[in-house]
Amino acid sequence: MVKQSNNTNSVLQSEVSHRCSLLCLGPLNFHRQAVGEKICLSHGGRLAEKTEATFKNGLVFSNRPVRVRERIRLRVQRDSSIWDGALRVGFTTVPPSARSLPLPCMAIPNLTNKSGHWAVPLDESVCEAGSELEFWVSHGGSIYVAVNSRPCKELTGVDLSQPLWAMIDIYGQTCSILLLGSEKRKLLCTRRSCPPPESLTSLAGSVSDFSDFTGDDCISCLETEVPTGKKNKTCVVCMVKEARITLPCGHRCLCKHCNSRVFQEFGTCPLCRHKIRAPSAEELV
Repeated sequence: MVKQSNNTNSVLQSEVSHRCSLLCLGPLNFHRQAVGEKICLSHGGRLAEKTEATFKNGLVFSNRPVRVRERIRLRVQRDSSIWDGALRVGFTTVPPSARSLPLPCMAIPNLTNKSGHWAVPLDESVCEAGSELEFWVSHGGSIYVAVNSRPCKELTGVDLSQPLWAMIDIYGQTCSILLLGSEKRKLLCTRRSCPPPESLTSLAGSVSDFSDFTGDDCISCLETEVPTGKKNKTCVVCMVKEARITLPCGHRCLCKHCNSRVFQEFGTCPLCRHKIRAPSAEELV
């Protein structure tokens, strides 16, 4: 078991190391260790799907604490008419890495009966395949859920004195969900989590849509850390090949292969978001 204070500091330090700009909230995906017995994670930890036909054992958590009013956005990828009930969403003050496995079968009531857990069930009608929704906690400690941009208060009494992790139960008819990212709206600007690859955000429908997608196709700064020290010259995207490309911003962080793909898909440095140009032969060393 990891003490909460040490774990929180570790998570926050990791979040800072990933942050790519002042307006970036950091990467957001599902925690890789604290997952339900019948859940498989893929595609950078953003796709969570049941491995067999069951209505339970589908708990997942965010990889980091989320902020007050940070709206977590997700899409239902696949559903089933076999079961009753649907997705449950909420928050917890218990760090995912501090949990023992296997996880409880259900968020409600297995976790909500315990201190530090808040979750609400969503209606089946808003959890059909292709449905997109977002949920967040307000400054007053209330959980809101919005479908088609219509927010609705679902629950009150969330403890804001400690870090909160998002908690999602892929329950009932819900078979798989795709995490689309998050955003926090302010008066003059909107802060967002690191953008997922275009190939992820454009997917819809059933999980079969992912059949031709491989991990090598996923380009983003979401699963990487900023290299530190002179000895670390590994590409921050593939984390395998040597970083031989120096970008206009001064970051030497990409291999030749990833440089061309990052330019085509994003056009910005994966570390600082400075605009980059197409790779040229003279940039290779």
